Amino acid sequence: MTTVLEPDQPDPPLAVAPPWMRAGGSPDVPTRRRNINRADLVDAGVALAVGLTLAVTARVVLDWQGVMSTALWTYLLFLLGFYLLVRDRSSSEIALDRIVSVLVWSAAGTVAAVLGWMMVFLVAKGIALLRPSFVTSDLSKVGPLTKGGGAKHAIIGSFEEVGVATIVVVPIAILTAVYLHEIKGRMSPLIRFIVDAMSGLPSIVAGLLVYTVWVLHHGFSGIAGSAALAVLMLPIVTRTSEEILRTIPDSLREASLALGAPQWRVVLQVVLPTARAGLLTAVILGVARAVGETAPLLLTTLGSDSTNLNLLHGPQSALPLFVYQLIREPSVIQNNRAWSGALLLVILVLILFVAARMVASRGQKKLGRSR
Repeated sequence: MTTVLEPDQPDPPLAVAPPWMRAGGSPDVPTRRRNINRADLVDAGVALAVGLTLAVTARVVLDWQGVMSTALWTYLLFLLGFYLLVRDRSSSEIALDRIVSVLVWSAAGTVAAVLGWMMVFLVAKGIALLRPSFVTSDLSKVGPLTKGGGAKHAIIGSFEEVGVATIVVVPIAILTAVYLHEIKGRMSPLIRFIVDAMSGLPSIVAGLLVYTVWVLHHGFSGIAGSAALAVLMLPIVTRTSEEILRTIPDSLREASLALGAPQWRVVLQVVLPTARAGLLTAVILGVARAVGETAPLLLTTLGSDSTNLNLLHGPQSALPLFVYQLIREPSVIQNNRAWSGALLLVILVLILFVAARMVASRGQKKLGRSR
């Protein structure tokens, strides 16, 4: 028997893996192409120079008068030039990705620049009168052309009105959120619809409602302003509290129910303590919304130049009213007081939002450890 030996066959060529496989990716998840390199910066600089040159040339030829139009055309020409340069160097997909990145960064930079300009402008206008005496004196013995005086009456009014509104709103809002998410009764769809509708209620409508029901019969007072602020705070705290309750893991509820605990005890001793930090954040957000409202207070508290500690009787001032009434005066001194009041109000709101962020991050860390 003769054995026939066949010649050795060459090994088949190795298949070249695509770039996303060589990079360790998967066929369903392509490699991200968002790394900005030196070539992208060069293209951006060239595109910006070309766009600015064309826009300035067009402004001279067409006799444009506005600076904003020149800046807008410069930006549009920059985007077009940058897209063409990146596409010519790489691909249309990468060029589109770079354009979207530029748009996102441009929007973020514009918002940050506007907010920064507003803060710098507000500090420059209001820092002059923001002294200790500004928070320890009112305007009862100060004329429109007299230096001195402060916003003591407005600060006290804001704290009293917002404080009473918070005391009323917090239990109602949290109980409503518990009913909507934990109990899920038959009235849940209707109540959720009403809360959503109240979220879009104009603040002047809330003031007009309290004015019709209370002020026409009992006169202007701080308690009327608290009622109007409570109407505005209630949907915000309720909806935020409901979203916080949704973040609580169902495993905590199931474990408690498996041990034989009734639902009310599960909610009271498991769900609410776990969501304590988030619920506090919801309350702070509601307070931050109410402390800057002006329109409902115009129809309920009216405003006053003297300190009124009685919520139930007589007009009372607040920081938003203080700013609104003084900025409309023709006196420069009154306008300066208004700017200082506005700066104080912004500082107060900023403190509230920072506190809300700190409490929220602390609650997330606790919830992460509990999981």
